[in-house]
Amino acid sequence: MTYLRIPGGDPAATNYERVFSLAPEVYQHWGALSQSVKAGMDLRRYELVTLVAALRIGASYCSLAHAGVLRDRFYDDATLQAITTDWHDAGLEPVDVAVMDFADLVATDPGKVTAADADPLRAHGLSEQDIFHVILAVSIRRFFGGVLQATGAEPDQNLFDALTPELGHLLA
Repeated sequence: MTYLRIPGGDPAATNYERVFSLAPEVYQHWGALSQSVKAGMDLRRYELVTLVAALRIGASYCSLAHAGVLRDRFYDDATLQAITTDWHDAGLEPVDVAVMDFADLVATDPGKVTAADADPLRAHGLSEQDIFHVILAVSIRRFFGGVLQATGAEPDQNLFDALTPELGHLLA
């Protein structure tokens, strides 16, 4: 679950809901921010960006959750496993690979991202607003994933159950 001592609460709540029960207003505002960022992007792109950011920062809770969305809505198990292992060799469109590479840079060290790092996205036709939404998606994942990591929130079993055992193990 988590190492925080969380009084009472809903026993049916997810582990991340238990964590955020300590500051429900923060969770409410984060949810609104997350929806706003998601609304500015194609859902598949948002989920790919979120997955790569979660993988880079080691946020297994987020990796499992967003891999589940990608598998349910966009990719079969084999493709999703290939994306998770090496998105360069997963048969994705070149624009998706470029977006994921940029998201990985932002997730790794946002302070080291340069204007030149965004040039491949521009070359694929992404606008400045599109690029900014990739940065926003990574940044909100760094916040949410960081909170879950810092509180020791463990991924709920249903996130593993939604994926193949191999993929669940790879993302955990």
